[in-house]
Amino acid sequence: MIEEILPANVVASDAFDDPAEARLFPEEEAAVGQAVEKRRKEFTTARFCARRAMTALGHPPTVVPSGQRGEPQWPSGIVGSITHCTGYRAAVLGQETKITTIGIDAEPNDALSNGVLDAVSLPAERAWVRELSRTHPQVSWDRLLFSAKESVYKAWFPIAKRWLDFEDALITADPRRGQFSARLLVTGPRMNGRALTGFTGRWMVRDGLILTAIVVSSTS
Repeated sequence: MIEEILPANVVASDAFDDPAEARLFPEEEAAVGQAVEKRRKEFTTARFCARRAMTALGHPPTVVPSGQRGEPQWPSGIVGSITHCTGYRAAVLGQETKITTIGIDAEPNDALSNGVLDAVSLPAERAWVRELSRTHPQVSWDRLLFSAKESVYKAWFPIAKRWLDFEDALITADPRRGQFSARLLVTGPRMNGRALTGFTGRWMVRDGLILTAIVVSSTS
């Protein structure tokens, strides 16, 4: 499903349940050794999707260990991102020679819990969330904002190698074109020969899910 908001130069694999054949490598077990069963299944199926995407990309399926902040550690030559939530898991990969970074996220199309929006958003973002909630009520815009910020972080971290707080990027969303943009409010690293000042991405809502995705080509 997520491939509908992706460019043609990446590959995607997703799943809506947890196949019995999904397995972890021993190096991956450490990340979920103490996790509850739900978390373990999501993690395992997401890695299963990642290995299917590797095969589609022409790479042998291999281990995807977790870094210090839980980020997937991709084998040489691959750039990618993983997401999972209730009822959905996905991995999107690209060749390092063609893609600079990827960030994807999936969330339920349900309102955030009380207090969460204030904790993760800027005043300008809360303003458009209120307005779009009034004019396009079929979308949980607070959750879409959260998802977009998650995709921004996942695209940012492999390049910057440092934390990005929720208030460090200002998100705007286009309700008609299915796009969003992020303006960085902190100094970014250099990417593709110039200073990184933000990202653009796409979003979709279907089957009770919100999906967001950022893909930056090496020629962008």
